[in-house]
Amino acid sequence: MKFEVTILGSSSATPIFNRNPTSQAININDRLYLVDCGEGTQQQMLRFDIKASRIDHIFISHLHGDHYLGLVGLISSLHLNGRIKPLRIYCPQQLKEIIDLQLNYSETTLQYPVEYVFTNPLKAEILLDNQDITVETIPLNHRISCTGFLFKEKKRLRKLIKEKIEGLEIPVAYYSALKKGADYIMPNGDVLKNDTLTTDSSDPKSFAYCSDTLYDERYFEQIRNVTLLYHEATFLNNMLDRAMETHHTTALQAAEIALTVNAEKLIIGHFSARYKTLTELLDEARSVFPNTELAIEGRTFIIGD
Repeated sequence: MKFEVTILGSSSATPIFNRNPTSQAININDRLYLVDCGEGTQQQMLRFDIKASRIDHIFISHLHGDHYLGLVGLISSLHLNGRIKPLRIYCPQQLKEIIDLQLNYSETTLQYPVEYVFTNPLKAEILLDNQDITVETIPLNHRISCTGFLFKEKKRLRKLIKEKIEGLEIPVAYYSALKKGADYIMPNGDVLKNDTLTTDSSDPKSFAYCSDTLYDERYFEQIRNVTLLYHEATFLNNMLDRAMETHHTTALQAAEIALTVNAEKLIIGHFSARYKTLTELLDEARSVFPNTELAIEGRTFIIGD
């Protein structure tokens, strides 16, 4: 099953050095999900061929502008482009008031419904549960209420061993039961064990999006053994005092978190505008967790690859 993350924005509070504020597009089994929507997200989607019309679910971590100021424009563009299917936004409750105010003063009546699911920053909750995934909140520790999001793939059905199935002339009507783990009883009464006719599907993959936060062990257990961890890394560790003051994380701390929770891979992002180049941030993180990459805009990460 396809499970990919494309970086649309990787800067922190301001766009600078060709880096845009935070946004990511997630493709799961050809369904698109948008996580955060900083200023310029629409332009980045056009640049990297992310079809806005295919996005039905948008997740907003918190109400600092670099994480949501592109949302009103995106909502308006979808309206102007003739969208009629619902759009669901998972967000802090106050965001609805902000969006409603913007639409009210521009005298805009959307042609499509916007459905809101409000996040609770105090506890982890499942926001979305469909045939492919679940998405749950990750309570974080920022200056204002903030949640991350944990995308977890559901276990897929077992895979048929085609040559054996066809060789035994097992009727197609039994395929569904075999995929679900049932044994097969031959016409002569012999029982064929399921594991001789099928193979197990791959282990479910997961993606944890940890937006702005202090280093805080309270969310570590929830993201343990995650396949791909995105974690903000606003500063180098020589600015730890500044990171703590602003409720952010350093590149070194992000790597320590990845190591502690046994993540397979780490992406760091949300870089401070003070860094024109990002090599030092990457080197610092890799000194602790070698399998670290930068959230370079336009790059797509295949989860589990």
